Amino acid sequence: MDAMTPARVIRVNGPLVEVTGLAGVAMYDVIELGEHLLPGEVTAIRGDVATVQAYEYTGGLAPGHPARSRGEPLSARLGPQLLGGIFDGLLRPLSGAPAWLEAGHSVTPACGAEFEFMPETTAGATVSEGTSLGSVAVPGGIAYRVLVPPGLSGAVQKVREAGPAPADAVIATVSGTDVRMTSAWPVRRPRPYRRRLAAGPPLQTGQRAVDVLFPVAKGGSCAVPGGFGTGKTVLLQQITKWCDADVIVYVGCGERGNELADMLVELAALSDPRGGGRLAARTVVIANTSNMPMMAREASIYSGAAVAEHFRDMGLDVVVVADSTSRWAEALREFASRNGELPAEEGYPASLSSALAAFYERSGRVQTCGGSEGSVTIIGAVSPAGGDMTEPVTTYTQRFVRGEWTLDRDLAYARHYPAVSWSGSFSRDVTAVAAWHAAAGDAGWADRRGRLTALLAEADRTAALAELMGAAALPPRERAVLVAGRLIREGLLQQSALSPVDASCGTERAAALADAVLLVAGRCVELADSGVPPATIEDLDFSPILRAREEAVTPVEVTTRAQDVLAGLGEPAPAQDGGAP
Repeated sequence: MDAMTPARVIRVNGPLVEVTGLAGVAMYDVIELGEHLLPGEVTAIRGDVATVQAYEYTGGLAPGHPARSRGEPLSARLGPQLLGGIFDGLLRPLSGAPAWLEAGHSVTPACGAEFEFMPETTAGATVSEGTSLGSVAVPGGIAYRVLVPPGLSGAVQKVREAGPAPADAVIATVSGTDVRMTSAWPVRRPRPYRRRLAAGPPLQTGQRAVDVLFPVAKGGSCAVPGGFGTGKTVLLQQITKWCDADVIVYVGCGERGNELADMLVELAALSDPRGGGRLAARTVVIANTSNMPMMAREASIYSGAAVAEHFRDMGLDVVVVADSTSRWAEALREFASRNGELPAEEGYPASLSSALAAFYERSGRVQTCGGSEGSVTIIGAVSPAGGDMTEPVTTYTQRFVRGEWTLDRDLAYARHYPAVSWSGSFSRDVTAVAAWHAAAGDAGWADRRGRLTALLAEADRTAALAELMGAAALPPRERAVLVAGRLIREGLLQQSALSPVDASCGTERAAALADAVLLVAGRCVELADSGVPPATIEDLDFSPILRAREEAVTPVEVTTRAQDVLAGLGEPAPAQDGGAP
């Protein structure tokens, strides 16, 4: 086709649009479609025809309508205005009118807010990529810094003076290139770093079932698979509210809008435990719910990763919560079907495994280009249809993550929350986390976890026998093990998201509860072995221990309660490190 002929749309099939006449177009270039300039992205080029996935509703778009290339890939505008904001899958702000319903809404909206800037370099200084040019005062106590962008180095020719500056202001000029407070970065391209570091400190989530049994290190990755109604969204929202990360990026990917709206209301009301203010001030919410354009859902995952890497480069610890990756995979499947790709397992495209691997690979604890340490931890929910854990998204995800918190339907229906299955979950970071706890002074962390998992496994095996024979027909030790399993489940692993005391649990309190439960459970098993009648153990009042998790008691008081429970057996309480069962 003649290069002077304007590009035009030749086919529209939902979000799939075919365009001809785009001279010099490249893969992943942003294309503006029709008179309303609907944004899209090139996903395939066959001769003169480019296949574009549209990120807006394509109703009214018809063959013959004009199209033009922006000559750049889909990029996120990264700056201090992200903190405390709510955005769609293309990182457009959702404050005010619903942007996804406005035809031609710009992919790169203007940034009108002003921020207090403080320079950290001077004219004439030599800088390299990742060097801090200055800091910006933002809510939430975040150390936000304007960095020299990747690939740029040289002499600083001028620096903006201290004072208020708009988000798109030029902060400095380095080797003839202006560095602005807000920069653009292609969302599908990982940001560079010097080197990847080994697993370090754990991410403290405030959820005992996770922190005590299946921890994830900062910079790790974890999947949360579970069927409908098992509590995935509530668990992820609890982690969003209470984890010890510097910045939280919450990606609502294809989930129900009312759930996300409720979470935003709760988030706005929460005080930040790190020093006052509002927790929402250091949270970035990317909302692409089920009523929003389908292919923007596919882009939202990459937008979240790009935002996380932006803050990581400042030496911060960032958590990306993606709820849910299954809805993202469904968007890939729908577009692949419209594009005529040969379907693989259950209709998903053959590239699904590679796409999941590339997403989770963007997690990690690294040494940044500026020399500091930062991390991105990715936690992704998986929603298998019908609770089938053998479906492709779940099985592929298990290959690429460092941990898995499987949610059990039976536990959820028994109102045991969070319904994290101790038999179906795993963590590959246990060794690194145990070493960190030992260095921090808690040398008993690994032993405590080992005793808990051993007791839970034995209780599960015994419970299966009890269902066949009846608990009364079991030997004394097995009946005591059933009691021990119940103590661990109800006194430690259960946690109420609605309780002001129990919604989040610190490391010291979790260790005290675990030690108290093990003290009582281990002693019960020992007494059963020594000939104490099982009924005497089963009739013991364990309520002081079971209530401790929801009452504002100190770790010392928790231990005292455990000793008081054992005193009910008429025997002196053993030492704190009582024998393992």
